[in-house]
Amino acid sequence: MKAFVFPGQGAQFVGMGKDLYENSALAKELFEKANDILDYRITDIMFNGTDEDLRQTKVTQPAVFLHSVISALCMGDDFKPEMTAGHSLGEFSALVAAGALSFEDGLKLVYARAMAMQKACEATPSTMAAILALPDEKVEEICAQIMADGEVCVPANFNCPGQIVISGSVPGIEKACELMKAAGAKRALPLKVGGAFHSPLMDPAKVELAEAINNTTFHAPKCPVYQNVDALPYTDSEQIKKNLIAQLTASVRWTQTVENMVADGAVDFTECGPGAVLQGLIKKIKPEVSAHGIA
Repeated sequence: MKAFVFPGQGAQFVGMGKDLYENSALAKELFEKANDILDYRITDIMFNGTDEDLRQTKVTQPAVFLHSVISALCMGDDFKPEMTAGHSLGEFSALVAAGALSFEDGLKLVYARAMAMQKACEATPSTMAAILALPDEKVEEICAQIMADGEVCVPANFNCPGQIVISGSVPGIEKACELMKAAGAKRALPLKVGGAFHSPLMDPAKVELAEAINNTTFHAPKCPVYQNVDALPYTDSEQIKKNLIAQLTASVRWTQTVENMVADGAVDFTECGPGAVLQGLIKKIKPEVSAHGIA
């Protein structure tokens, strides 16, 4: 079975989508539609901006979404997903690709999510860190210890065996990094991010996002969408909405998602969007399957 997967924030690069815009009438039409919806020319930042411009959450999220969805739609007859999934932000791309959301509504929700998250980041100083070569259970145990001490620290992304991203308050993450290294982590690397994504510190953003999602029309997807919160496939639009709201403060269970997709028959994974991060993770999770970008 063919699975299509969509990356999240962090995969962006200056120049992303420019070739699509210049070589495809459909891509150009969709990018211009996006400029109109957002009421600013995001294409100018994507094609010719600076890394700093592109790193702003309110720009990054719609930019990665646009590149991902437009890449998939421009595949024409080659785009026939039998299942989809996306990493964090990429879940919105996966839902559009599966027909659960229109292109326009998907973009509006991604922008609402980005703005709400940026506001939450500005309200409370917070951060994230990548923990390498430590068992999941040990990472969870140390996070629980930090939480018990009164600081926020949770596993945010289960990316692949031996790679977990943690999220929380600045003191919480600093302390966790010390404890993770002492417990044998190969690295505990602070990340250059705007805030503590997929943690309780995103609760204020969740309220805003929930309102936007509940005011948006969702359809039954054409194929199962594996969602981050529990790594399970969904086709019921109401449950998809609930999971999408919960995702903002819950862990991204990417390792389990890929394992479940393979268990359900996926043998070929195509990553749609900037970069090749998900291909690398899939090869570490399930080396026996094919994982590649758009040919």
